[in-house]
Amino acid sequence: MAYMKFKELTKYFDFGTEVHIDNLPEYTKEYVTSEESIVMAYKNSKDYAVFTNKKLILFDRDPLAVYYKKIHIIPYKSISTSAINFKQSKVEILLSLDSGYQMHINFISMNHNKKENLKAAYKIMMSAKL
Repeated sequence: MAYMKFKELTKYFDFGTEVHIDNLPEYTKEYVTSEESIVMAYKNSKDYAVFTNKKLILFDRDPLAVYYKKIHIIPYKSISTSAINFKQSKVEILLSLDSGYQMHINFISMNHNKKENLKAAYKIMMSAKL
């Protein structure tokens, strides 16, 4: 009899606050090359999401483990399918990557103007894909 170890492929992120580029921690800017520009950034209590014109960078920090930080770098060209869902006060970006990995990025407490900003970032993601 064989046993297979199951690992969840879907990762969820929840962000609530847009961050001005000047207020980003320096470690988040280290992953942006000189050929890229930061379009927008979001944070929650422990994580950051940085949208550039070429890739999405997600910083996943564990507040209980002092030195644990996982960094997801997603080039827009590696996104095989995507969707953006607009709800009353929430926006969801659903990504399926070429590797089969899936990510759900949720943005909470969103008003109309914040939704429009996210829609603009999503359009940049999809135009970079083409």
